[in-house]
Amino acid sequence: MLAKYATVRQYGEAEIVIKKSRFIGHAKPVESEQEAVLFIEEIKKRHWNATHNCSAYVIGERDQFQKALDDGEPSGTAGRPILEVIKNRGFKNTVVVVTRYFGGIMLGAGGLVRAYTDGAVAGTDAAGPIVNVLHREVVVDADYTWYGKIENELRGRGVRVGDVGFTDRVRVVCLPEAGEAERFAAWMTDLTQGQTVIELGEEKYFVEGE
Repeated sequence: MLAKYATVRQYGEAEIVIKKSRFIGHAKPVESEQEAVLFIEEIKKRHWNATHNCSAYVIGERDQFQKALDDGEPSGTAGRPILEVIKNRGFKNTVVVVTRYFGGIMLGAGGLVRAYTDGAVAGTDAAGPIVNVLHREVVVDADYTWYGKIENELRGRGVRVGDVGFTDRVRVVCLPEAGEAERFAAWMTDLTQGQTVIELGEEKYFVEGE
């Protein structure tokens, strides 16, 4: 799994008008090529009367699944510019559709490239660009006498904390970045003089800065 990657937070859409043509950018995070294709089909059904629904997506840790579709626009003037926006912004697992309602004025090849680029930027901006950072659970099981010290140290270091459970002992789910998990576990062992039980848990993504 990647240590971090950029994508969009949620579905978003935004409309721009260029020489009387409406361009509506739609963007969404996806986890698979199938999900991306279904989203493209959903937008096409929603805007069945549009002149074009052009699209692109990038999926996979190594961007191994990529596709650009011009949907009737001149080759290379729509799908490719949308794809380039996704790639230039460093987004992974992202699909974008730009819907066009023709306004009667021809834009030319250069104008189309700029319009679909701007539509894709507007759509991804509306969807909320984020960076997902991989964290790993480090579960600390300690006697209550250590809880105050552990809590203070975690707060001082700015470590993300998940669930905290209280029974006859205290169980704290710490969430350092995945690459630091083993070093964090060793530090926690030293902090508590080896008097805690520490387990490494699952990995999960969280939005950077939140």
